[in-house]
Amino acid sequence: MFKIGDKIVYPMHGAGVIEDLEIKEVLGEKRKYFILRMPIGDMKVMVPVENIEEVGVRDIITEEQVKEIFDILRDNKSKMPDNWNRRYRANLDHIKTGDIYKIAEVVRNLSILDKEKGLSTGERKMLNDAKKILFSELVLAANLSILEIERLVQEAIFNEQT
Repeated sequence: MFKIGDKIVYPMHGAGVIEDLEIKEVLGEKRKYFILRMPIGDMKVMVPVENIEEVGVRDIITEEQVKEIFDILRDNKSKMPDNWNRRYRANLDHIKTGDIYKIAEVVRNLSILDKEKGLSTGERKMLNDAKKILFSELVLAANLSILEIERLVQEAIFNEQT
């Protein structure tokens, strides 16, 4: 079980640090919630303790796994459906898993596609959401600032050197 101070990932929201455990009354029932502080946007999220396993909350990745994420970001774009609707659904399915490796693939693929031919409004929003999820976990796992992570991810995807 998780405790205050743990760094965890809440799928579809990203990674954060458990700041507190609160009891809230919702629809006449008292429930326990972890208060999760997200490193991006200094947002706070309430995570219901009783549903933690069903929603896929997990520990953040290790420093070794951070290296694996950057290897994925450096890879070539994966084969994706040409139809934007099918591509959108496939990418959304990847994001919903909460699997950081799949989210890294989505960020890489959509970033490259955006540079090659541009993205639709929906895919651009998806890319931004996927980046927030990816960056939040990398910030906590690598202990770097958001600006450093953004720069490193950009360099990895587009093989740039600064």
